[in-house]
Amino acid sequence: MRQAHPIEQAVGIEHYVSETDGVGGHLRDRDEHFRVRELERFATEPVDASTDAYPHLIFRATLRGWDTNDFARRLSNELGVSRERVSWAGTKDKRAITTQLFSVYGADPADLPDLNRAEIDVLGRAGRSLEFGDLAGNAFELVVSDPGEGALEQAEAITDELAAFAGLEGGSVVESGGEERPTTIGVPNVFGQQRFGSKRPITHEVGLEIVRGDWEGAVMAYLGRPTDAEPEDTQTARAFVEETRDWQEALERFPNRLQYERSMLHELAESRDDGSGEGESGDGDGSENPSPETFRNALERLPSNLQRLFVHAAQSFVFNRILSERLAAGLPFDRPVAGDVVCFADRDAPEGLELPNVDRSQRVDERRVRSVTRHCERGRAFVTAPLVGTETTLADGEPGEIERRVLAEQDLEPSDFELPGEFNSTGTRRAILVRTPFAVDADPLTFSFSLPKGSYATVVMREYLKSDPLALG
Repeated sequence: MRQAHPIEQAVGIEHYVSETDGVGGHLRDRDEHFRVRELERFATEPVDASTDAYPHLIFRATLRGWDTNDFARRLSNELGVSRERVSWAGTKDKRAITTQLFSVYGADPADLPDLNRAEIDVLGRAGRSLEFGDLAGNAFELVVSDPGEGALEQAEAITDELAAFAGLEGGSVVESGGEERPTTIGVPNVFGQQRFGSKRPITHEVGLEIVRGDWEGAVMAYLGRPTDAEPEDTQTARAFVEETRDWQEALERFPNRLQYERSMLHELAESRDDGSGEGESGDGDGSENPSPETFRNALERLPSNLQRLFVHAAQSFVFNRILSERLAAGLPFDRPVAGDVVCFADRDAPEGLELPNVDRSQRVDERRVRSVTRHCERGRAFVTAPLVGTETTLADGEPGEIERRVLAEQDLEPSDFELPGEFNSTGTRRAILVRTPFAVDADPLTFSFSLPKGSYATVVMREYLKSDPLALG
């Protein structure tokens, strides 16, 4: 098997599925080269419905060069309302043209402002706000800039390989304007690089330390561990705090743009000043070692969604490692073997989108392998692996051996995820294969496909580019 890029290996992605050389190039040369459209699944009432029963205004926004959080903040400021009144179903990247749903509590269509690089289409009203996950998936149209020679032929060969991995035969790339139906391809449903930090992939390292109960190790993983991808002043500050643990002096050295790191350093410095950080004593230079509770308090200064992200990234890393081990063992992704746990398809998914419902699952024993395989071939069932938490059910047989071996390698077990506050996680399972109809246009080299919510476009595109993960945007 072809080895993955070293940066990908660091987050648990060990191999490519396809052996063919990539087309090269990079994504996101311009905003219009990365288009994302939500596949909506949210019912609305007419816009003139009662505002008492349906107080949330629902609209579709097409945004160019807007980060979702920045747009919500700007919108709430223009409306003169709390940011908490604005909700959405999925966060999108800034360097793109995105089409997505938003809801605003207590707003009327006439209240919506005209914002630069934003087109707004009011859809109606609802009795509740949009919540994360109130979408079925996303449709993508991505342009590869500066591909190598023979890129289309290489894309065709890669598509054949990925169609075979999906459990289908004879796939070939077709022109999206042609008469043939797009080929369906499949890739391992790993978590993409952006889950862990594209330039500094350390969120899972912080999360692993948290789950192991090492609050100090978690803080130092976040504050220290400089990388070459960061500005020089940031690297210098991280190296300083690693070497000295002089929290007060580190505050002077950490750039103001690193707001989260500075917030943590304030907690550590204040604990020294008020004497609450008793622990190992230092040498009087401000480097006294705080208590484990103080290190935890420093982490809890961060936004709650970031606290959860650390643990989710740890779960994602373990998931990626399990899929890499399954691939290396030669076990199929498109169908079960004895011991696997499968989930079934969401019956309300849009046509043409395979959407797993992990709340409906079943363990597969030897007697059921053949019948469940037929369900998988028809897109009605999906093999899963764990996002480990306190309530996680591990597989049996060889798949279960892989899951337990990876957990042992990381010195983890499900009960370790019983943690305080935002860090606690009960866990779930996730489909190990994502399949999508796939089409390409040659000039410019443009890839079109759709994915269920929670799956990453870059996980598909990495197979085609085989470039440095930073080239995936």
